[in-house]
Order: sequence, then structure tokens, then C-alpha cells
Amino acid sequence: MAKYGYIRVSAKDQNIDRQMDALLGEGIAKSCIYCDKQSGKNFDRPEYKRLIKKLKKGDVLVIKSIDRLGRNYDEILKHWRILTQEMLVDIEVLDFPLLNTDARTDGLTGVFISDLVLQILAYVAETERTFIRKRQAEGIASARIRGIKFGRKRMPMSDHFDECVLKWCNGEMTMKQAAEELNISTSTFCRRCHEALNESKRYPSDSGSYFKG
Repeated sequence: MAKYGYIRVSAKDQNIDRQMDALLGEGIAKSCIYCDKQSGKNFDRPEYKRLIKKLKKGDVLVIKSIDRLGRNYDEILKHWRILTQEMLVDIEVLDFPLLNTDARTDGLTGVFISDLVLQILAYVAETERTFIRKRQAEGIASARIRGIKFGRKRMPMSDHFDECVLKWCNGEMTMKQAAEELNISTSTFCRRCHEALNESKRYPSDSGSYFKG
């Protein structure tokens, strides 16, 4: 039986000392500790793949916390089962010993309890993500009702906008010339013309622009 450690941080400039110290404190040789510095959204990580090739039946994999293994709980469940049920590797989670699958409890019972706890954690995490998305959607809807607008603030049009549009419509200047006169792109000029036309249809009684009245 061999003991291995796995460390993961999301960015290359993040410090791994805390995780490293915890694993070394468990008596794991530094040469048996693998470290990835990338997102935990999936398991396509070079050091994790090297570790998987090294692990054998009866070995123990130690991690500081479950989120060091990954952030996607569907993927965590999948790889947890690969490790514990197919490869017959034990897992120790230092920050959450209830997840440990080693023989401190009867082998089969230990795997069952840890798998059950992991399922509960995955359910809670997924439910919380759903609640967060729902709260965000409700917050956005509520803000819109109160008149709060999202997205990039629209650039105000020049006072000469209507004049330039009228000259363009009368053939006195091209669309490009009109856009340059207003210091905007041709596509923005075209879009604003359509918006102004739509506004004139919504408020036909207004006046003051060639689009209205």
C-alpha cells in the first residue's frame, strides 16, 4: 500500500503551502504529491492524470478538502466511484473525515458511508446552485420592474442626429458620412435609425423629428 497526495489551486499564482504542509504532515513523501494549478471544472488535468496512472489497488489518496478534487460535483461523483469502486483506492479528506473510505470502519461500510455522505453533499451543492440562479433571476426581474437597466450604458446621440439622418434620407450625404459626422460607426448609425423609427411608431403623436408626425 502506498500513500499519495493531491493538491489543486485554480491559478498559477495561488499559494499551495497550506495544502502541501497538511499532506506532508500526514507522512506523505513530497515525491508522491501531485499538484495541478488550474480550474476544477473538470478532471482534464495533467498531474491528476499522472496520479491516476500511478495509483494501484489498496493505495490511499489524501486531499485537503473535497473541492481540491474538483468543483463540478457530477464529475466528482463520477471520479470518486472510479477511484473507490473500480480502482479500489481509498480516499482520505482531511477537512471532512466522514468522507474517508479507509478501513478505520469496516471496508465495505466505510465506502458506503463515504459514498452516502458525498451524495448528500452533491445534492446540497446542486440545490444551492439552483437557488442561487433562481435568486439572481428574481433579483434581475425585480430590478427591471423598478426601472434599473443592465448592460453597457448607451452612448447619447449628438444633437445633430436628426439633421444627419434627414440629410442621409435626402441623399445629401452617405450613411458613412453621416456616421462620421456623429462620430459613431456605420452599424451604430443604422441601429439608432431603426430604434428611432420604432419609437416613432410607439409614440405617433410626438413631434420634433423627421421620424414622427
